[in-house]
Amino acid sequence: MTTSDPVSARTEADPDETIPELVERHLWAARASEHGRSAQLLIHDGVLRQSIIALTAGTRLHEHLSPHATSLHVLAGRIAVTEQEETRQIPEGRLERITHARHGIEALEDSVFLLTAVTNLPQELRSP
Repeated sequence: MTTSDPVSARTEADPDETIPELVERHLWAARASEHGRSAQLLIHDGVLRQSIIALTAGTRLHEHLSPHATSLHVLAGRIAVTEQEETRQIPEGRLERITHARHGIEALEDSVFLLTAVTNLPQELRSP
């Protein structure tokens, strides 16, 4: 994920920390951040990356391209994803595929989501 603002709380994941603990910690960090967000790379294994991202209500991740395969699982709160002039709301508990089109994300309330991305696929595995 690329944004123009720095993202807080980029540290290595504690293998003993649970998802609910990560949600609470990153919500707290986002609320304390002047940018209203917190993120941490949890897993980086070859082309697989999983990150937890917390945004306070009204905070946006400006329009950007997604990697070859991306999903977003809202762990707390509610977000809006805007793709090609269309906006869809994703509530807590929902898992959604993110298209390859340019898109932006806005927290409609204080929110945390798990972003799963597959990057750097060999050319023969990429969709046209």
